[in-house]
Parts: sequence; structure tokens; C-alpha cells
Amino acid sequence: MNAKERLSASVDADLLAVAQEAVSEGRAESVSAWVNEALRLKVAHDRRLRALDEFVAAFEAQHGKITEAEMREAARRARGRAVVVRGAQNSAGQGGASAQGAA
Repeated sequence: MNAKERLSASVDADLLAVAQEAVSEGRAESVSAWVNEALRLKVAHDRRLRALDEFVAAFEAQHGKITEAEMREAARRARGRAVVVRGAQNSAGQGGASAQGAA
């Protein structure tokens, strides 16, 4: 276990309420543990973003700047390969089995 240090911080009331709810529902051992996990996730997220920035910079240094048109095309192709997980939406905007037809 890592050494712990005491911290005094001001946080948004709604976030504190979510942390307290997680504790009361048994999803977190304490508010401190919940905050510690949130900070750990933020560190991991920031590291991934830095790695992505470095990858894109290296790619662009070798192949040239990625254009808006290339990004739009890549997004279009990715959407075309996407798999619907929760069910397609019908024209009324409602998902579910009825939107896909009964099996």
C-alpha cells in the first residue's frame, strides 16, 4: 500500500454527495478512498492523453498534418463499422427490439 497523506480540499457539493452515496451503497470504503480512486483515474486518463498527443505528433511529423477532411472520413468509416449494442433507434427516436423488428 502506498503511504497516505492528509489532504484538505474544497469540492463541488454535488460531487461530494455522489462520493457519500457511493460509500453508503458500499461501492466505496470511504469518501477518502473514493477521492483517491478518482485521482488515480484522472492520472491514468492524463497519461493516456499525453501518449496520444505524442503518437499524433510523431505521425504528423512523418506523414504531414492530419486534415479536418481526413478526420471526418475516419469518423465516417468508424461509424460504418460500429456495432449497435443497445438496439437501433426507430424514426420516433425510441430504441428497443421493436425498432429492429421482433425476433
